[in-house]
Amino acid sequence: MRLSMRVWDLPTRLFHWTIVLLLAIAWYTERTGRMSWHFYAGYAMLVLLLFRLVWGFVGSDTARFSRFLRSPAAALRHLMHFHRREPDNEIGHNAAGGWMVLVILLLLAAQVLTGLFARDDDISEGPFRRYVSDAASNWLSYVHYLIFDYLVLTAIALHVLAVLAYAVVRGHNLLRPMITGKKRLPAAMRAPRMASPVLALLVLACAAGAVTLLLTTF
Repeated sequence: MRLSMRVWDLPTRLFHWTIVLLLAIAWYTERTGRMSWHFYAGYAMLVLLLFRLVWGFVGSDTARFSRFLRSPAAALRHLMHFHRREPDNEIGHNAAGGWMVLVILLLLAAQVLTGLFARDDDISEGPFRRYVSDAASNWLSYVHYLIFDYLVLTAIALHVLAVLAYAVVRGHNLLRPMITGKKRLPAAMRAPRMASPVLALLVLACAAGAVTLLLTTF
């Protein structure tokens, strides 16, 4: 017997979809030369990444790094059995998916941090551009470009393909739980603990305050 169970809290789901939106905004504003909005998208992403870092330690069970980051060997075993069509009994990220999440978070962090020091032919520049030399800024600008166009987009494509592959090969719908927060699991399984939304708002406010202080002080 399977019952509908809440596996993803609202803050984690909002983080996921807001990051998707901010990536689209960052891409569009850079391509169309709307650099002030490009920077705003980057600042907002920095706030969310800082929030997600803290939420990974104090948030709901399924949002915690200690819960979904398993050993590389466990990830490999999971991938070796990928072809098996069997019931989806994962409460949160599976062993391989957890590492994919970490890689994407690290790439986004590198993308945002390099953007703080980047410049665009002296037309626009990041808020910390003045703290590095022209050569360093040029190099960081190039890395900023490379990370997005090659690494971030590749990671996103692999993530989307993985979701589709799980649906086709294993019959697992990974998208719906990230929208609704709920998933049908065996009744004998214990539902994960959900952290307070008030705590999430407090963490988000602290993250926004820290980024604002960083940008206005230095």
